[in-house]
Amino acid sequence: MTRRRLVVAGLVLLVLVLGAAAGVGGFAVTDAARTTTAPSSPPPPTPRAYAAAGATPSAPATGGAGAAPTAAGVAAALRPLLGAAGLGSRVRAEVLDAQDGTALLDRGGAIPAAPASTAKLLTAAALLTVRPADFRIPTTVRAGTGGALVLVGGGDPTLTGAAAGKAGAYAGAARLADLAAQVKRAGGHWKRIVVDDRLFAGPTVSPRWAPEDVPSDYGAAITPVMLDGGRAAPSDPVRSNAPDLAAGHRLAALLGTPALPVGRGRGPAGARVLGAVRSAPLSTLVAQMLQFSDNVIAECLARQVAIAEHAPVSFTGAAAAVRSVLRGLRVDPGAGLVDGSGLAASDRVPALALARVLRLATTTPRLRYLLAGLPVAAWSGTLADRYLRGGARAGAGVVRAKTGTLTGVSALAGLVHDRSGRLLVFAFVADRTGSTAAAEAALDDLAARLAGCGCG
Repeated sequence: MTRRRLVVAGLVLLVLVLGAAAGVGGFAVTDAARTTTAPSSPPPPTPRAYAAAGATPSAPATGGAGAAPTAAGVAAALRPLLGAAGLGSRVRAEVLDAQDGTALLDRGGAIPAAPASTAKLLTAAALLTVRPADFRIPTTVRAGTGGALVLVGGGDPTLTGAAAGKAGAYAGAARLADLAAQVKRAGGHWKRIVVDDRLFAGPTVSPRWAPEDVPSDYGAAITPVMLDGGRAAPSDPVRSNAPDLAAGHRLAALLGTPALPVGRGRGPAGARVLGAVRSAPLSTLVAQMLQFSDNVIAECLARQVAIAEHAPVSFTGAAAAVRSVLRGLRVDPGAGLVDGSGLAASDRVPALALARVLRLATTTPRLRYLLAGLPVAAWSGTLADRYLRGGARAGAGVVRAKTGTLTGVSALAGLVHDRSGRLLVFAFVADRTGSTAAAEAALDDLAARLAGCGCG
């Protein structure tokens, strides 16, 4: 959701309303669920997406009208598809009626399973609970001692190093160039740049991640100062294992003093502020995280939860803080969430927790930004190139869901209106798959069948 943020967010809510009103019925990376670079242009919209774009909603949809589906009806509709060979030997599944929370399908939904990137739903819900949606993450430059210029990170992963007037990796991002301009206006002669990383604690790369995860096109070291999601330059295909130092060097270049030495350290307490910028609102960062399954944004946002909860600002502390906030929402994620992104193969979350978070988002105003950030089938984000063939086409422009993919794991969690206009939430996790493509096709068939099901 980096370059089409406003269009996609609006589209999601429009499709929700249209459905309610009209009754539309391992570690190796294998797909775009771990790739966070947005396409240069959106795919052609489906007819339903076109129709939704012409609708004029008066308010976001909630539970939905229509006859209540039954557990027997949902089971009859989905049972044949749950046995698809592409889903492998084990599938956890949960379907809830969003209106009253009734469980319509429970196939091992309370048993923890590897969520892959659907875990980002938990991070988003926790964040939007403890921080206002319009909160902006600061980055500052302060005057240090001995001619040091101190770059102090607040944990904004989207700060861009792009030159003034040039596009960064994320739309609406704060600019390091603006910080440099403020420093120049403040005056002074600087001998070195110090990058202050004190906000985050613990390792910068999770010990639960695979060695190939960092650096990669989907993973970077997690530091409170970084540019463009951990990239040394906005268009770099591979991210950095030292994004904080890369940010310091870029600041030196923007100041016109590229030879300045850069190192890590701490600025003096109460040092004079020379410049400050703030990120786009957290609602925007949540959408950018969910649309393209951005692991780096997810880990930084999980740390914002830890900060708000006064927990250690580390992988362990952030995961614990997310779990604690969710329990306060009466959603039990279990004890198996170990990071904020789902990148760790050892993450374990019940499908029921994913479904309950989604259902909560349909009834809790401050969590609606989670819904607005979900990819739309055959239209946006990690679902842009799915729901284009076969039976899954029935879900094009209708299904809104978060994807998740690791080696041997494919997951899909989201919401859809059934044929009678009833809003359903679902979570499907297949954690013993062979072919990712086959697993994704089978998951898409499941969600599309819900869209076409009266299930009464």
